[in-house]
Amino acid sequence: FDWLAKPKLETMYTIDDQTVLRNAEQPAALHAKFQMTVNGQPFELTRPVWHRYTDRIYGELTRPLVFTPPATVALSEKSFLFADTKPREVSVQITAMQAKAAGVARLKVPAGWSVQPAEQPFSLGEAAEQTTVKFQVTPPAAESVASISASVEVGGREFALSMLSVEYPHIAPQAVFSEASAKAVRVDVKTLSRKIGYVMGAGDEVPQALRQMGCDVTLLSANDLAAGDLKQYDAIVTGVRAFNTRADLRANIQRVYDFAAAGGTVVVQYNVVEGGFWGGNPKILDKAGPYPFTTANERVTVEESPVEFLSIHPLMQKPNRITNKDFEGWVQERGLYFASSFDDRYTSLFTMSDPGEKASRGGTLYAPIGKGAYVFSPLSWFRQLPNGVPGAFRIFANLLSAGKP
Repeated sequence: FDWLAKPKLETMYTIDDQTVLRNAEQPAALHAKFQMTVNGQPFELTRPVWHRYTDRIYGELTRPLVFTPPATVALSEKSFLFADTKPREVSVQITAMQAKAAGVARLKVPAGWSVQPAEQPFSLGEAAEQTTVKFQVTPPAAESVASISASVEVGGREFALSMLSVEYPHIAPQAVFSEASAKAVRVDVKTLSRKIGYVMGAGDEVPQALRQMGCDVTLLSANDLAAGDLKQYDAIVTGVRAFNTRADLRANIQRVYDFAAAGGTVVVQYNVVEGGFWGGNPKILDKAGPYPFTTANERVTVEESPVEFLSIHPLMQKPNRITNKDFEGWVQERGLYFASSFDDRYTSLFTMSDPGEKASRGGTLYAPIGKGAYVFSPLSWFRQLPNGVPGAFRIFANLLSAGKP
């Protein structure tokens, strides 16, 4: 799977040989050639070399041979946010692929960035043993989007590969190697809300991204929603499809809105329409906002689609001044499951649409609620933030701060 190992451009892969797309498995790393003669007729057979072994539970198993470097490396995140000029810690995990793997680890940064120390020694005794080394990376003062990469030197040779093992009972084990690199984003991000309660839905990586913004993020349990002290948080964020997957959220949503009315901020990400052909509960989103709005299967799939600001809204002015530049470099899409209609107490912040489509005003809605604020934003934050899109951090920081004076 060479095309998986090569760096991709946003969500696009580079495929030099189209025929490899038909392969369900990687080609064998080693083949054996057998030559024989039967009744005077020569034959030659080529067969892949596999390792055969016995498992105490599953019995006799086979797996392909994999040629590996003496050690693999992996960065702790696929993107690192530097919201100011302060240095931050970057962790590198080293995995021994052989016994007695020892050497030094290095972190390579582009011009204008600096890293300390220059290298970190490591020594691993057994194969599969792991250790983590840490570096301090200092970004430049100017905004920058760069790449940092990790490597190890073992026995005088340098290796810079990560390994992903794919193992399921119904397929042969696969090993995918790729360059051990990550995105480094230097962009000014100011955040007024620091303590965040997060209601995980179907699963996303937004909490990790918020922690990179300097937020203290707590994943809220059913007990937290039912009886926990919500006043300790600056903002509560519901993850993707949280209203679809969390009955405890729906049951305790009034406590969440009471939190907002007392001065907090509630940010709701996208949820899926249920009912009709697809089945499910058509009323499941009735309480997804403090005031009525209707969710529809409206989305903007072209990530470069123009965004029109409807007014000079305070939410787009502080703590970060948002411009069209903040919508540049987005990946895969703008958003999905927009609001098709909404109560007059909501304010739409901007419009957007795919080429040739009617502009939608339901991409982000704001409403004051008591002393605080509610924001419905089905933009694809779950894609933009983990992928280190600079403007997405700045916009989301403003949404988190909506209830702040």
